[in-house]
Parts: sequence; structure tokens; C-alpha cells
Amino acid sequence: MKRVTTISAVRGVLPPHRYPQAQLTELFGRLCLPDPSARAVASRFHTSARVASRHLALPIERYVELDGFTAANDAFLSVAVDLGCEAALAALTDAGLTPSDVDLVMSTTVTGIAVPSLDARIASRIGLRPDVKRLPIFGLGCVAGAAGIARLHDFLRGWPTSVVMLVSVELCSLTLQREDSSAANIVASGLFGDGAAAVVAVGDRHPSAGVGPRVVDSVSHLYENSERAMGWDIGGTGLTVVLGAEIPDLVRAHLAKDVERLLSPHGLGTGDVARWICHPGGPKVIEAIQSVLDLDEDDLAMTWNSLRRIGNVSSASVLHVFADTLTDRPSSIGDWGVVMAMGPGFCAELVLLRW
Repeated sequence: MKRVTTISAVRGVLPPHRYPQAQLTELFGRLCLPDPSARAVASRFHTSARVASRHLALPIERYVELDGFTAANDAFLSVAVDLGCEAALAALTDAGLTPSDVDLVMSTTVTGIAVPSLDARIASRIGLRPDVKRLPIFGLGCVAGAAGIARLHDFLRGWPTSVVMLVSVELCSLTLQREDSSAANIVASGLFGDGAAAVVAVGDRHPSAGVGPRVVDSVSHLYENSERAMGWDIGGTGLTVVLGAEIPDLVRAHLAKDVERLLSPHGLGTGDVARWICHPGGPKVIEAIQSVLDLDEDDLAMTWNSLRRIGNVSSASVLHVFADTLTDRPSSIGDWGVVMAMGPGFCAELVLLRW
């Protein structure tokens, strides 16, 4: 019998600086778009994003002071470690575990550069053991929340008595490019927010195994010839967003088959899935997911709600949706669930859960 992993806790956290979408649109126009006609275009894009508010790493007035990549990355290092520690400690408390129980810590981010990596900085701050294994992940972007769950499951299948913690921190606002008036930057500036999340999981020989949803299986798919669909161009001013209009088409072309690959070995179809825990990639992406999987808006209500309340928080977003689902839509024993995200590559990661 294949080993399973228990998700003992999922906790999302947000910086305290929350602003309505209209105020963020005004800031973006003031900093990045001197042309009034471009500001009008940005306003239309931001309104159509279905985002009501977002959280920022810094108070809004501080962004005027960020005059380059060095200043932005210094801010990232300070805020990211604080938020990562907050998420990690909250998830461990929810799981009934302590920092000294953690055998492997994984960290993921794509919005700042940290060497030593975030996991090392968090480890020393919260008191992880000196012999803790560490695995920093950079470059997966929005897909990393789901991919991180899949990879911690891979580890725990080999080390079934262990505890693994995944920490995601994304501070998208600190990547803002002031001289980029491209459609990609306009769309991204109305969609992405800041936040962090942590997952604590145990193998099936740990004393806490079975208390929480179990990871049963996972599927990965790296799509051919799609490297320019999403990512960063990295230069002297930092991280410039790459965001292609073809992403919803990639979802429509591939996602149904990816879901079938995940479900069919277990004798399941989409109708057997009680909980869809889906990354809020943006309205067009969510609508494409609903279309190809024959789902309605209620099936992805937690995803739509997260998009409206906090925007797309890159790798942390699907983990926020997961945490919201555990709190607001509790499942019955035996229910099936799917955690799903897509990101740079272009790629998809899907995780099969059972309660």
C-alpha cells in the first residue's frame, strides 16, 4: 500500500497594511504611468481583476522611497523573515507541535533574493534544531504552494516518522517596476498582493498521523514550449514580470487531462471531488478552470473569495485557499479534495487529498 501524508495544519498570514484596490491603482499610476491615457487603461484592468483589496509589505507611503532593487530587496529580507516566522509558529501551534519537532523545513519565494535562504533565517529565529534539513525553492512562482505539498509528500513517503514544514512568503509589491508601462505590468499591478503561509505535515508513522486531510497522490506537468508564458526578466532594476495572454488557453488545452491523470488511477472522476482548492490566478484563469472541468462558481467559491479579499499572493495563495477551506468549508470523513496550481514553466501541480 502506498504511504500517505497527513496535513496537520495550514496557516496563512498577511502584513497589516491593507488597502482598497482603487488606492493601489492610484499609487501605481502615480509611480509608473505619467501618461493619463495609460492610467485610464490601468484603471480598467484593475477593476476587471475582481480584487477588492490587497495587503502590502510596507505602509503605502514607503513605496515612494524604494528607489531601486537594493532598497526593495532589503525591505523584502526584513518583512519576509518576520512574516515567515509568524506563519511557521502559527502552523506549528495549530498542529500541536513545536519547532524542535521539525525534521525538514522547505521555503519558497519568487519575489526576493535571500542568501542565506529564508528557511535558514527563519530556523534561527524560531528555534528549529541545528540538524534540521533545509530545502529552499526558487523559481516555481505561483505553482510552488501546490508543488511544495507534493514534494513534502515525496519526502515523507521515505521518512514516515518525520515532520515537514513548508513556508511560503511572497511580497509581490516589492517587485514593482517604475518604468514599465507594458500590459503585463499593468495587469500584474492590479492582481498580485503580499502574504505568507505555512504547512505542517507528518508521515504515516508519526503519532499525529491521520488527524487532518491526507495526501494520497500528486501529478506534475511541465508544458512544452511555454517558457515565456510566465516568469521574470531579471535585470539591473530587479524583477520584471512576464505574463502572457496565452495562460487561459494553456489551461483549456491541458488541465482536464492533468486532472484525469490524477483521479483516474483511483477510480475517480471530477464529480467525486468534494473540495477544489485552486490557486486564484486571476478571473480569466479561474473561468477557464471552471469551463474545462465543468465546475460552477460555487465549486471554486473559496478561490474567488481569496482573490477578492487579498488578490493573487503567488505561491502563498493556494495555501491561503487551503486554510480558508479547512476553516470555512469543513469536509466529512471520506471526502476527496484536489489542490491545484499553475506557474512558471509553464506547468501545473495537482495534489489528491482525502479526509
